[in-house]
Amino acid sequence: MIESRLLQACINDLVSVLALPAMWTGQDPAQVVGTLLDAVVGMLGLDFACAWLKLEASAPYLLTVRLGESRGSGGVERQVARTFDRWVADEPSRWPSTVPNPFGGGDVAIMALRLGLADDLGVMVAASARSGFPRDTERLLLSVAANEAVVGVHEARLLGEQKRIAKELDARVAERTKELAAANEELRRITDAVPQAIIVLAPDGRVVYVNAFVLAYAGLSVVAGNAEAARERIFHPDDRERVLNEREAGLSRGEPFESELRARRKDGQYRWFLMRYQPLRSESGEILRWYATATDIEDRRRAEERVRNENLALRDEIDRSSMFEEIVGSSEGLRRVLAKVAKVAPTDSTVLIVGETGTGKELVARAIHKRSSRASRAFIRVNCAAIPPSLVASELFGHEKGAFTGALQRRVGRFEAADGGTIFLDEIGDLQPETQVALLRVLQEREFERIGSNRPVSVDVRVLAATYRDLGAAVKAGTFREDLFYRLNVFPVEIPPLRERREDILLLVRYMIDRYAKKAGKTIKSIDEDTLEMFRAYAWPGNVRELQNVVERAVILSDRDTFFVDESWFKREASHGPGPAASLTGALAASEKELIEGALASCKGRVSGPGGAAAKLGIPRQTLDSKIRALHIDKYKFRTS
Repeated sequence: MIESRLLQACINDLVSVLALPAMWTGQDPAQVVGTLLDAVVGMLGLDFACAWLKLEASAPYLLTVRLGESRGSGGVERQVARTFDRWVADEPSRWPSTVPNPFGGGDVAIMALRLGLADDLGVMVAASARSGFPRDTERLLLSVAANEAVVGVHEARLLGEQKRIAKELDARVAERTKELAAANEELRRITDAVPQAIIVLAPDGRVVYVNAFVLAYAGLSVVAGNAEAARERIFHPDDRERVLNEREAGLSRGEPFESELRARRKDGQYRWFLMRYQPLRSESGEILRWYATATDIEDRRRAEERVRNENLALRDEIDRSSMFEEIVGSSEGLRRVLAKVAKVAPTDSTVLIVGETGTGKELVARAIHKRSSRASRAFIRVNCAAIPPSLVASELFGHEKGAFTGALQRRVGRFEAADGGTIFLDEIGDLQPETQVALLRVLQEREFERIGSNRPVSVDVRVLAATYRDLGAAVKAGTFREDLFYRLNVFPVEIPPLRERREDILLLVRYMIDRYAKKAGKTIKSIDEDTLEMFRAYAWPGNVRELQNVVERAVILSDRDTFFVDESWFKREASHGPGPAASLTGALAASEKELIEGALASCKGRVSGPGGAAAKLGIPRQTLDSKIRALHIDKYKFRTS
């Protein structure tokens, strides 16, 4: 019965010992061992219990002592140390079973237990003067207590190490946070000192930071400055949609981009800024941030606008000084032409310019283009008579690679090159019938197909056409499409020949003398009266172009300050003069007319080409056309014979 009660008491003591960890949670190793010694002394009624702990390999033992209730507490560590120091370093098996009682007379029985195995923490000793100590149950209890002590010390050491590491980490984090805060503050001061807008964006474009310049410029608080709605207040209404679209497209590409916009200042004024966006990427290439800077370019924009206005003013001045795009003259016939040009230029209407060779049809076409809304775009000139008939369609509309022999690559035609601008079709009357059909489609539907392709190409081109031919007669003769003629003849402009505006000859001569004298580095102060009279008397079949050639030649040959032309230059083609000369001229004209008509008859009315009358007579086509008009020859009648 006694053993049963003892066993039950031991079990209760064991339970109490196993419950000890709940009491020492969060304590250091010495406190853990002290708590356990208190429990053991109380449970077993010991005189005292002690433990030597080595918390670090190089550190000395730390002695903890707990006494029974009848014992004092003063100087106990010294007394225990004197008794046990000789055995502390030995294995418990070498310790004696009894030792002199350090706190009174007689001996006490002891039980020494090593704390730990591989990791030697120290020794725990239980001492009692009671006879038969320690019994088996007491040995069991003390062994369990020693094991619990080891577990508790390890946990306390681990917890202590964790606390130490956490404390060091917290200290490092605090120090690093302090350093980063100082660096951020320094960076903020730097960016705030920069007299330029600096904005930081998240990868999706959200504003995460703006510097002081932005806030001061727009008169915003930090909160309002970072808000997306601030753009509604700052961006100019006319720029907002464009800028946001450019920004969205740039962010989606992930590459640096720029955008120009007007930003509202806090006083309500708008100024132009150039926004530059630069991405910051991680090592893997992922965008972490967008950095945007805004540079004030208001002065640059104003300077550009000023230069543009000055250029426009200079251009107007040049136009005025050159008398309407170098169309020089003040005759009634020329004024009517210029009045028509001024009216039709602002429109997109097709214009047909008719006039003899050398009257300045291209100058009129350029004047129309320069005064139109397309002035800043291309002006493409095509001489339809100078292109071989087999290549006209390719020249006008382009071709695909392999469309015909020699088409080694795709070629853009003149119409496509003139998209948005003006195309000038000179000598339109020489177009072949198949090309006339394609041109009619462009005029009607604003589209064409490249040779070798069936995909239509849309264009926005204004068409100006010119010819020296009588297209009405060509329509009757069946050589020119009637529907194309009406499409071209929306707004006809007829340029009078030079012989019908003789009052302009003096102005033209003076203008051309100034031009060519400057080029030649000569000074010509006056015009010889006889020369001027010859100029007025001559018929000028080549019109202004012929006059220009004569003046240029005379300036080159001149070696004095008076403009002079040898009358031999005009003897063969003078339009009038003394009676005998006039008779001779008439005879020559009649003979020349007969010769030309004979050549036209043999060539069936064909003027140009290898089998044409010009080649047969051995003269240039343009010269033959001028003579046909001057001699009033109807070349179309020979095509039906």
